[in-house]
Amino acid sequence: MPARSIRKLTLVLLALLVSLAGATAVFAADTDGEATLAGDPSADVNMAWTLTAAFLVFFMQAGFAFLGAGLIRVKHTVNYLKKSFMDFCMTGLSFWAFGFALMFGGSAIASGMGEGNALVGFSGFFLAGEAYDVTTSMFWLFEMVFAATAATIVAGMVAERMRITAYLAYSFVIGAIIYPIYGHWVWGGGWRAGLPFGSGAIDFAGSGVVHAIGAMIGLAGAKMVGARTGKFDETGRPRAIKGHNAGYVVFGTFILFFGWFGFNAGSTVAATELRISVIAVNTFLAGAAGAVAALYIGIARTGKADILAACNGSLAGLVGITAPCAFVAPWAAVVIGVLAVPIQQSASSFIERKLRIDDVVGAFGVHGAAGLWGLLAVGIFADGSYGGVSGMVAGEFGQIVAQLISMATVTAWGLGMGFAMFWVLKKTMGLRASRQEEIEGLDVAEHGIEAYPADEPAAPARARA
Repeated sequence: MPARSIRKLTLVLLALLVSLAGATAVFAADTDGEATLAGDPSADVNMAWTLTAAFLVFFMQAGFAFLGAGLIRVKHTVNYLKKSFMDFCMTGLSFWAFGFALMFGGSAIASGMGEGNALVGFSGFFLAGEAYDVTTSMFWLFEMVFAATAATIVAGMVAERMRITAYLAYSFVIGAIIYPIYGHWVWGGGWRAGLPFGSGAIDFAGSGVVHAIGAMIGLAGAKMVGARTGKFDETGRPRAIKGHNAGYVVFGTFILFFGWFGFNAGSTVAATELRISVIAVNTFLAGAAGAVAALYIGIARTGKADILAACNGSLAGLVGITAPCAFVAPWAAVVIGVLAVPIQQSASSFIERKLRIDDVVGAFGVHGAAGLWGLLAVGIFADGSYGGVSGMVAGEFGQIVAQLISMATVTAWGLGMGFAMFWVLKKTMGLRASRQEEIEGLDVAEHGIEAYPADEPAAPARARA
C-alpha cells in the first residue's frame, strides 16, 4: 500500500473516531469525583495507588525499549526504538476507541461498562457517555498500559526486518480487537472466569492475558515475516547474531523489574487491599530466583557467568509469578521463578532449532512459555490463603483443570488471530523490508537517521580577505 494511501486512510479513521466520540459524548454521573468520594471515603487513596501503579507500568515501556535495542544490531537501533515508542501510542488509541469497551463492557466494573455478554463487551467506546467518569478513566488508564505491554512484546520477536507501516497496523489491531476480546473472557466477566472448575480460570496480573497472548501473536508474526538474512545456514542450523549493547539490556531489565511491582501489586486496584505486601514480596523473589537460576545454569554449561542470560531468567521468573502472585506463599514464588528458567530456555531453543523461527530477543521463551507456566502454577501452588483460590498444594485439583483450559485457549487464540492478522497485512501492505534495506539497516532506510552518527569533520574556516 503506498505511503500516501496509508496517510489518507489514517486521517479518515481519525476523523471517524472524533466524530463518533463527539456524537455520543454526554456528561456522566460523576466527572469531578465528588459523588465517588462521598460514597467511598477510601476512593482517593485507592485511585492514587492505582494511577501510580499505572505510571510504573507505563515506565516499563522504557525498559522494553532499552532491553530490545541492546539485543539487536546497531544499524536497526533507531527503528526498534521508534517501534517501541509508537506501538504504545497506537495501541493506546485503539484501546481507547474500541478495545476497552470490548474487554470490560458487561463487567459493570465502573460507570458506563454495563453492557456485554460472555464473549465480548459492547459499552464504554471512546470513554464517552456514562463512561466519561473519574473511576472509569482511572481504570482505563491502568488497563491501557497492560494492553500496550502485550503489543510491545511482539516488537522484539519481529525486529530487524519488519516494515514500520505493518508494525503500526498490527499494534492498532492488537489494542482494538485481539488483546481485549481475550482479556474479556478472563477479566471482563467472560466465559473463562465462569468455568465450573475450582475458582474458574485465574490470572491475577496477566501471565496469560498480557504476556502469553503477546508472545503467541509475536510467534505468528516472526514465522510470517521470515528469519533475518543470514540467521540460518544452508543446513538450517541457527547462527548467533549478537546484540550491540549489554549495558542497555541490564538497564532495561532494571526498569522492567521495578515496573513489575506496579504490574502485579497494582492489580489489586486498591491500596486498602493489604495483600499488596505479599504480592510485592512474591514478585521480587520470583524475579531474583530466576536471575540466580539462569546465572548458575550458564556457569554449569559453559563455565561463564552470562549477564544476558541472567536478565532473561529474571524476566522469565517475573512473568511466571504474574498470574499466581496473589495466591501463593513466598517459598512457592521462589520455586516458580527457578522453574521458569529451564522452561524459558528450552522453549527458546525449540522454536529456533526445531521450528527455525527467528525470535530476535528470545521473547517467546520469556513471555510465552513462562506465561503458560505462570497459569499452570496457579493450579499447583495456590494455597487458599487469598480469594478462596486453592491448588494442588492445598489438596484441590479442580483449579488445575481450569488453568489447563486457560493455557489451551490463550495458545489457540493468540496463534490463530496472530496468523490471520499477519496474513492479511502481508497480502495488503506487505510485512518485510527489502533485502537491501535490511542489510544496510532500517535506521537509514526507514527513518533517515542513525543511533550513533559518526562525527562529521568541521568545515574549514574561510580565509579573511
